[in-house]
Amino acid sequence: MNLPNKLTIARMCMVPLFMIALMMNTPASRLIATVIFALASLTDKLDGQIARKYNMVTNFGKLMDPLADKVLTAAAMICLVELGDLAAWIAVVIIFREYLITGLRSVAASENIVVAANIWGKVKTVCQMIALMLLMVKPQIIDLCGINIGLWLMYVAVALTIYSGLDYVLKLNKQITWN
Repeated sequence: MNLPNKLTIARMCMVPLFMIALMMNTPASRLIATVIFALASLTDKLDGQIARKYNMVTNFGKLMDPLADKVLTAAAMICLVELGDLAAWIAVVIIFREYLITGLRSVAASENIVVAANIWGKVKTVCQMIALMLLMVKPQIIDLCGINIGLWLMYVAVALTIYSGLDYVLKLNKQITWN
């Protein structure tokens, strides 16, 4: 088991920890949840960089790294919906896009097609992560002139989620044979 794969496993192990802290729903526990989530998010960037730089890309990593990311963000959104800090429709739109793209990637992979993540997908991910962290801290705390920055940023993330998903679908549609 190489270092990038260990980081992916560590990220998966952090999910229940941040969920427990977040669902305790005290200012201190929400801060702890946010720190754990931030660390988990950083392992995503780090494991990919290490795997590519040192030629440590594995089949395990190809499958589990994106799965760990989806579990991390879905768990955060579901907890925030449960706490009343995020509208369920936002979580549904984002999770639906992730399932759709994962399914299309599987179809593409079966035809030996790889469509690299583009800038919109990366910006979407960063925007989602920051918005989730701001909402985890506590929605009422992160406020600017009466505007909840975390929620505003989440709306931007939803728009980027839809745009990047459509972009990905259109690119794959040109490459996949749909027989």
